[in-house]
Amino acid sequence: MNTLNARVRSRRTEASLGAEREHFDKKQLSSISKAINSTETPVKEKHARRIILGTHREKGAYTFWSYALGFPLASSSILCWKFCHVLHKVLRDGHRNVLQDCMRHHSSLVEVGKLWGNLHDRYGQLVVLYTKLLCTKMEFHIKHQDIPPNLEVTDEELERTAGTDINNVFQLTVEVFDYMDAELKMAETVIRQLNTSIAISTLTSGQCRLAPLIQVIQDCSHLYHFTVKLLFKLHACLPADTLQGHRDRFHDQFRSLKTFFNRARDMLYFKRLIQIPKLPDSPPNFLHAASLAKHVKPVVVIPDEDEPEQGDDDDDDPEPLIEVSDMSTSSIQSQPQQLDIFDQAFGPPNGGFDDRDLQIESLKRDLELLRAELERVKAEAQRYITQLKSQINSLEAELEEQRAQKQRALVENEQLRMELEATRRRNAEHESLQSTFIEAEKRAQATEQRYNKLKEKHTELVSSHAELLRKSADTVKMLSATQQTQDEVERTKQQLSFEVDRIKQEADMKLEEQKFEMEKLRRELNEKMAEVTRIKATLQSSEVASEKVNSSVTALQAEKERLMRSVSEKEAELSSLRQASQVQQSSLQQERERSSRELGELQGKLQEKSNQEEQLKQKLLEEQFALLQGTIVEAENIIQDAVAKLDDPLHIRCTSSPDYLVSRAEATLGSIDKVKKGHADYLGSMRDAGGLLRALTQFSHLAADTIINGSATAHMAPTDHADKLTENCRGCATESLQFFKDLKSKTSLQRADPASIRIVVQKILHLGQELRPKGMDVRQDELGDLVDKEMAATSAAIEEAVRRIDEMMNQARKDTSGVKLEVNERILFSCTDLMKAIRMLIIASTDLQKEIVEGGRGAATIKEFYARNSRWTEGLISAAKAVGWGATEMVESADKVVLHTGKYEELIVCSHEIAASTAQLVAASKVKADRNSRKLTVLQQASRHVNEMAANVVASTRTGQEHLEEKDTMDFSGMSLIKLRKEEMESQVKVLELETSLENERLRLGELRKKHYELAGVPLSEVPEGNGDASSLSNPATMSPKPSKPALMKKPALAQKPYVLPKTPLK
Repeated sequence: MNTLNARVRSRRTEASLGAEREHFDKKQLSSISKAINSTETPVKEKHARRIILGTHREKGAYTFWSYALGFPLASSSILCWKFCHVLHKVLRDGHRNVLQDCMRHHSSLVEVGKLWGNLHDRYGQLVVLYTKLLCTKMEFHIKHQDIPPNLEVTDEELERTAGTDINNVFQLTVEVFDYMDAELKMAETVIRQLNTSIAISTLTSGQCRLAPLIQVIQDCSHLYHFTVKLLFKLHACLPADTLQGHRDRFHDQFRSLKTFFNRARDMLYFKRLIQIPKLPDSPPNFLHAASLAKHVKPVVVIPDEDEPEQGDDDDDDPEPLIEVSDMSTSSIQSQPQQLDIFDQAFGPPNGGFDDRDLQIESLKRDLELLRAELERVKAEAQRYITQLKSQINSLEAELEEQRAQKQRALVENEQLRMELEATRRRNAEHESLQSTFIEAEKRAQATEQRYNKLKEKHTELVSSHAELLRKSADTVKMLSATQQTQDEVERTKQQLSFEVDRIKQEADMKLEEQKFEMEKLRRELNEKMAEVTRIKATLQSSEVASEKVNSSVTALQAEKERLMRSVSEKEAELSSLRQASQVQQSSLQQERERSSRELGELQGKLQEKSNQEEQLKQKLLEEQFALLQGTIVEAENIIQDAVAKLDDPLHIRCTSSPDYLVSRAEATLGSIDKVKKGHADYLGSMRDAGGLLRALTQFSHLAADTIINGSATAHMAPTDHADKLTENCRGCATESLQFFKDLKSKTSLQRADPASIRIVVQKILHLGQELRPKGMDVRQDELGDLVDKEMAATSAAIEEAVRRIDEMMNQARKDTSGVKLEVNERILFSCTDLMKAIRMLIIASTDLQKEIVEGGRGAATIKEFYARNSRWTEGLISAAKAVGWGATEMVESADKVVLHTGKYEELIVCSHEIAASTAQLVAASKVKADRNSRKLTVLQQASRHVNEMAANVVASTRTGQEHLEEKDTMDFSGMSLIKLRKEEMESQVKVLELETSLENERLRLGELRKKHYELAGVPLSEVPEGNGDASSLSNPATMSPKPSKPALMKKPALAQKPYVLPKTPLK
């Protein structure tokens, strides 16, 4: 029996769990579908709150993502924007496991952002930034899990997360900077797309865009505090120069964040939803450690304000609450049913019958027994209730555990199913991709090897370049020393050869002398022999004188011996001389051979040094060319980035002045000359590419600047000039890239010529000069006097206008009466008030002008100040002339209206023209005024008063026109059907004629305005006839030369697009 009861309870528990899960899924689906839709309304707080409570209930975001993945995020940008908003709320306030669940869909979120980034949609651009912000948020918190997605951590936890390693602190600071940049970029884009007036912030379309900024404000307040803490910690460990980039980036973010908070604080939508903190006037001084004590953490406060329930959500059931009341109260509710038991059993008491006293006593005793029994039953029931409550608590704990296990099982099942599908897809693709993978792997390995070799080669080249430079200097020194040694060897060789020749000559001379002596001795010997023979003959013939002959023979023999000894001595001396000559010749030969060997060695070393020098020169040429290639690649990237900005939708709002474009174009032309000179120098000597590298770097930046500013100038130029300017900017980029392409190849390096770039830049310069506002032909030294004259002339024109209006008032009172007199008085009174307001404006402008001159001229004179700021002075003069001319024209128009010879529309147009001229005068005065000047405030109040008075003139004129115009009563009762049809056709013909006339007149108005601003600043004598009313063009408005003041550029922008689409004719 117990087993059966357990099974029944188990089945009931499973049924209740299934029903509860089904009810939960139904509620979550309802809340998600109501929060995320394509209607341009903000997400309701109650729907987002139910989704967040659902993540806490299931301890994750599985249910949210299972329903969110079914939305068509690629078809509706509004739906995708609201999905990102809900996901941001879930990340901030959901369960801690939500972050892990969302990271599984990180790639899907990136793909959605890329998709909307390729489409030109206003919400699509916001979706791109929001997806980037969410991806950055998830990546940051996955990496730093100690910091929750709502960024609410204490300073101690932040210190623990940063750690003690300064490298980790440095990296964490950079990541917080990137996080803040993503938040601010999305906020600035949202506010830029909206008009910050009250009318916009209270519409549902504006609130749909502004709603996510509440979470952005909460994130930014914490990120600002993190950045300040981390930067102070970095400055305590690192030198200030190393952190200069961090300080500059923080200052930029501080200004952007302060601007964002101030603009959001002024919006009516945020005032009831969030309390935005105020940032300090200046950023913290990180160079002074004591400034950390002055830092106050900004705190964002969300008021506890219930959102009112709407009619379309009345069918929503409230969230189930936990029952905590005591079950014993049910017994108390049953007690009142027992109060009338006695009366029902015995009836009402009757004091007349005493026989019921016994019954009453017995009943009382029974009642006491019953009360005691009731108390016992109550105590036992209370004990049972306590036991049942404990069992209920244990069962609820088990139920919660089973729910968690079931949820984990569902998540694991879904993960396994997804993994199984992915495995099947991978198995299906594995066979077809196996060969491709192997080839790709081989190519990757080969590419990696080539990359490593190239990297090593680059490292060796970089390291050897400096070594080679040093060796080159040593080689030059060695070459000079070797050259000197070679010269010495040559001189030694010449000396040795000269000495050998001299010795040979001496030896030959000695040999000749010895030969001559030998011949002489031989002749003497022959003579002596002949003489001996004669003596022998004489001895033989003369026997008489034998003693004489004997003695003579003895003497001759002695002489012979002496001569023989002399000959032997001469022969010995000759042989010794020959031996000395041979020894000297052998020594000379050895010296010659040694000199030849040394000369060969020196020539080999010289050839080796020459080869090394040639190799160094070749490496130097290759390195110079490699540096040139790198510079050209960077220059191409700069030019391509500038061309890409021409088609960037965010660049459409960027504007630039023609003056700045002309200055950029002139600088570019100068850089082209430097590029040409550097190119010629490089072709002449390719060992030094420094001049060409510097010229190319300067040219690429200036050319990109010219292209970007040309496109920005085209945004404010007339259509024809804008098309030509954009086309020339693209042509400049094309010619520049072609020139860079020629420089990258050695074959085309010789014929590379920037002449085509010069032609295109000259065209851009010419267009910029044509778009310049044409100045007045006034000498700069006369500008100061001319300002005072024009202000005085304008005041005189206003006083003359007031006087003429008074005369017209008196004349109208004499000539008219009744309704006409009332209308004329009302118009003239409003004109008089307008003239008085203009007079006050002129006075305020004159006072502000004097303050500007006194504050800005310094030691210079007033005329020198006006001459130094000639463009501003010309704008001020033109504005003053326009005001005086408008006042004169208004008086003329009012005179015609009073005399019934003019049109009421002329008076209305004059009022608009005066309002525009005064606005121009205020803007011209405001250009150089101090922002906190009290006189500037007075001038602005006077300008607003002039606008109010001009509106009164327009209103009184239109009211008088309505009173005086007589409208015929349309009575068609006497017409037949054919007559009515004919009248209808005639009316349609007249409507078409009037629409055609209106279209032609609008075109003419556009051409007149274009010609007006084309002739801006030209005197009346130079204006060609036939271009419109000369009086209206005598003093045209001159734009301010400063592009940073859009007020002076506003009116020309209206004249650039005079064409109006024709209205569809009535059918």
